Order: sequence, then C-alpha cells, then structure tokens
Amino acid sequence: MHDPYKFTQTPLLQIHKLLIKLELKLKIKLAMKVTIESSKLVKPFYGSIPTPPMDTIPTSIFDKMAWNMHVAVLYAYHPPTPSNAAIELGLGNVLAEYRQMAGRLTTNDAGEIVIVRNDAGVRFIEAIADQNLDKSFSFMPHDPAVHSLHPELHGVEEIAQVQITRFSCGSMVLCFSSHHMVQDAYSSSIFLAAWGKACRNLEISPLPFQNRDIFRPRDPPVFEFDHKGVEFMPKSMIPPHGYYVDDRLKEIRAEKFLFTADFISKIKTKASSFNNTRHFSTFESLYAHLWRTVTKARRLDGSVSTRVRIPVDCRNRLKNPEVPNGFFGNMILWAYAKAKVHELLHEPIGYAAKLLHEAVVSIDENYIKSFIDFAHYEAKSEDLVPNTVVEAEKMILYPDIDAGSWLRLPFHDLDFGSGAPFTFSPCFSPIEGDTYLLPSFVDDGSIEIYISLFNEDMKVFKNVVYSLE
Repeated sequence: MHDPYKFTQTPLLQIHKLLIKLELKLKIKLAMKVTIESSKLVKPFYGSIPTPPMDTIPTSIFDKMAWNMHVAVLYAYHPPTPSNAAIELGLGNVLAEYRQMAGRLTTNDAGEIVIVRNDAGVRFIEAIADQNLDKSFSFMPHDPAVHSLHPELHGVEEIAQVQITRFSCGSMVLCFSSHHMVQDAYSSSIFLAAWGKACRNLEISPLPFQNRDIFRPRDPPVFEFDHKGVEFMPKSMIPPHGYYVDDRLKEIRAEKFLFTADFISKIKTKASSFNNTRHFSTFESLYAHLWRTVTKARRLDGSVSTRVRIPVDCRNRLKNPEVPNGFFGNMILWAYAKAKVHELLHEPIGYAAKLLHEAVVSIDENYIKSFIDFAHYEAKSEDLVPNTVVEAEKMILYPDIDAGSWLRLPFHDLDFGSGAPFTFSPCFSPIEGDTYLLPSFVDDGSIEIYISLFNEDMKVFKNVVYSLE
C-alpha cells in the first residue's frame, strides 16, 4: 500500500519533514477563528393556522431517567449548501409540528418536571470561520477547534440550539444540541430528518405522538423485578457537588477507530462460533471484542468485576399497549452485562457476546412494565431518585464501559436540499470508558468507533484493538 509520507530522502529527513507538516496543521487548527455573526430565537411558523394556546406536557418516567444535560451532534456539508435563511425557515416550519422543541423545561407546583409549550423558540446562531474545512480537521472532542463550532451546552435555557458555521471554502458545519430529558437519540434523529423534509417542502411523516398515557402503571402494580439499585437509588447516595473531581480527568483521551467490513465479518464469525449456539448481531459481536480489548488495555486484575452498560430502546419491546411509530421522547432503559476479568479474557469472544445478548433480551415487556409500576409506586413511596441523578457528574467508568450505538439511527438523512452531509460526529465531553458505534460515511459497511480512555490505557488499546487473539 502506498504510504503518502514515504520519501526518497534519508529516514531522519523524512521524519523532520513529517513533523513540520504535522506542526503546520496543528498551528492552522489552533489558529482558526470563529466569529459569531448573529444569535436569535427561531419560533414555530404556523402560517395561516392560528397559534395554539400555551400548554404543558408532562415528562414520562423514561424522560426522568434521561441525563439532565444537552447533547450535541455535528454535521459537515460540502458546497453548495442552502442559505442560512432557508435552513431557518425550515426550522420554523418543523417547530410548528414539534412544538415542544421550541418550549422550555420547568417544574410545576407538584415538583414534577414538565415541558411548557410556549413557543419561546430555538436558539439559532450564525457564525463564520476564517479557514477552509480540510481533511485534517478531526471533529474530535479534544480538538480545540471543535469547541468553537457548537454553542454552550451548560446552563442553557433553550431546549434546542443550532449553530451554523460557514467556512472560507464554502463548506458548512451545523451543530444541533438538545436537552436529553426531552428526547433520546432516536427521537432526535427523527426530528432532524423532519427538519430536512421541511426545508425541501416535503410532507413530515410520521407526526410526533406525545401522549404519555401509554406509560400508565398497572392496577394493581406488579413488581416482578428489583429496580432499586438498578434504575433507582436512595437520595442519600447523591454525592456532593465536586465529589467526582479527580486529577486523572486530564489524562482522559478520546480517539476514533475504523473497523472495515472485512474485519467486522471476522469478529462476527469468531463470536458466533462459540459453542455453535447462535449468530450474534453486529452490536453484540463488536462490543464483545471492545469489552475484551478495553479490559486488556486497562490491565485489570483477574478478580475484578467489569460490566458493560447498554442502552436498550424499548419502543418495539412494549406490545400492550404498542408504542406509536411517531412517539417522541425518551424510551431507553439500561441493560448490564457483567463478568470477572479472568473469565472474560480466558473464555472465547463468544462468551462475552453471549453475556451481552442475554443482558439485552432481559429488557423485555415484563421488565418494562415492572419498571413503570415500580417508578410510580415504590420509587415514590421510598423517595428514590433515578440513577442518572446519582451519577450525573461521574466522568470515570473504570473498570466498566458504556456501549453506545447509533448504527440504526437515520442521522445521515439530514438533507437540507443540497444532499447528505459528508461527515457526522457526536460532540461529547470525554468520559473514561464511554464508547459509540457509528456507521462510516464511506458507505462500504465499515463502522467508526469513538472511545475515551486514560492516556496510558489508550496506548495499549491501540496495539490490541485490531487483534483477534
């Protein structure tokens, strides 16, 4: 394979030139200046339809389980791109259907978090960058230039924010951030796809369904599973502010890796050969591999217990009543795969895949209904809080990992009228042990893996991640 940095000069001269080239790229990125040209609120555009009266939507128990924070994603587009005015108009039109996105989160007299649909608006920021958007731009969270491409994510009043940054070459980067207690990743992707349709004057379908009555508890309730210590914790476990501050936070580094379709096929074949029991999914196979390689990189003692926390979308798991196709909000519960380090590393990869599979399928309709009943009765009577409240500031998951997967989400479909983006990236503060799977924009079956580890562990991880041993 051709090496673009292989020259005919002596090795020392080759290295010297490479270092100069990398240094120049770094200086360019650090010197990039982003100027905010305008910041305003975009409100729903109802056209000839009368403006609906202000009302409130209760948050569901699934919404309350979500992280109390803004989550952002970045999209990059090659020129030509639609004007900011056209994108803004499309936003106003889609907000007329997704009215809660232009509202505000507040607490009612009963102390419950609710969404006020008051049409206060979405923050819309227009910016320009003084450079071209070239291939050297990493879109990684440790890159200082990335922080200038998205709005502030802390202490935000708006439920949703948009920042459009135009580059000298004509390329455009759009950042969208939204509050996690209003929507999960799937709902976010559906809203963004609808926004693109509004910009192209296409019908928005399905329309958002927001009736939370489908999450009513049973009468009498049935507590079939133990949810205390899993989804809910005693209030006494809420740590004081700053409890999770650790000197090691500055040692966390996020990196991106690419698994080719051929490498993925080899991992799945090896995982599924375990006892010849079943064919494991891409998610189960890849996370079996990542769980084992991260554990190797961390050099954990064999007696240590490690687990994978897996977000499970409950939409298709709740059958009675069924969740409508257009349901908009959160519907995620966590599954946990657990193992001792010595078992995880000495058993074949299929053993880890089997643990992951069993954890995911355990979140079935009975479990979901038991969770709903527990949340409305036992959690309230015992004054328990969601585990996301207890772990809100936790930045180190060691010896565990979080398994995020956006493989089936239509984030690639955000077309404002000039085609799909050429790249897409989550914006996140590096949390040690946090991982994401994203389909590659190369569209060849490859998958991008975003992972955050301590620096020393990342060095080892790089040496083992592509090994099938």
